[in-house]
Amino acid sequence: MKSNKSIIDKLTALWALNESGLGGFLHVFNSPFTGLIVGGISILLISLIAFYAKNKWQTILKALVIVLIIKMAVSPYSPFGAYVAVSFQAILGAFLFSNFSWKGLTIIVLGMVTFLESALQKLIILTIVYGTNLWEAIDIYGAWVQKKINFITETSTTSVLVVSYLLVYGICGILAGIFIKNTIKIISNKTETDFYLKLEKSESDNKNGKIAFKTKVIWVWLITIAIIVLAFSIFGGPLFGWQKAIYIVLRSFLILMLWYLFIGPFLLKVVQRYLRKKESKYQADITNAMDLFPYFRQIISFTWNETKSLKGYVRFKYFIANSISNCIHFKTPY
Repeated sequence: MKSNKSIIDKLTALWALNESGLGGFLHVFNSPFTGLIVGGISILLISLIAFYAKNKWQTILKALVIVLIIKMAVSPYSPFGAYVAVSFQAILGAFLFSNFSWKGLTIIVLGMVTFLESALQKLIILTIVYGTNLWEAIDIYGAWVQKKINFITETSTTSVLVVSYLLVYGICGILAGIFIKNTIKIISNKTETDFYLKLEKSESDNKNGKIAFKTKVIWVWLITIAIIVLAFSIFGGPLFGWQKAIYIVLRSFLILMLWYLFIGPFLLKVVQRYLRKKESKYQADITNAMDLFPYFRQIISFTWNETKSLKGYVRFKYFIANSISNCIHFKTPY
């Protein structure tokens, strides 16, 4: 039987690869749901670390620190929120698996709560940046649509959208939990056979994450501002609408500048300072994990091609299970 420490080390490396955005599962999937898929895979890897670990709390937290240090090293422009999301998943997972068996509803609860946390985080950020005016604008659009189709209800459009949004994320979390539970069973039932793969030279990724992220933020801000301004200027009256629209533009711009120029960088430096203090303690683990990245990227690509005879959900399930199994049983060539 293979050493559980070796398996946990490889699961930690795979988790770091998944979070760092340097390839892996991100290169295989190209869909609007990539964020949900990558988040679900992180929960799966946390669950597997707990499955193989004796001291679940200590092992998951150690893996978390290693993952965050690698994330800091290879993706230095990752926003503070990304560190919060990963830490929340790991700490909640460590708490649940330390107190409850994975065979029960633990994984399903972990999936549902982490997905809902992600959804709530987005709603809170929208409210902080744009204030209640965003929800008022949505209600104005909703009232206009209802009037056009002669459907009048006292329920606000915002309430319907927010509840629906949280419901979708909650259901996705439950489904992710069920999928993760089934995947762990597939991996644990597979014969423990060493996996070998010759490393082929490939061009390293050269992505400017800082530019890509900032561009995304700017586009989201512009589109959201346009939606709000149009709602108040068209339906709110000429003077009242434009006054409110100008206020929203200035407010959101100032809050974003305050966050991205001062608060965000300050909090990020606090996190990075803490992680650098831990770096020397886990230097060997970090080096070993990063050395596995090129192999794991090719194993994932190899497994994707290997499962091409399967279709749809069946292919997705066995691709994930076989990729992780191949990675944790991979033997590094000497």
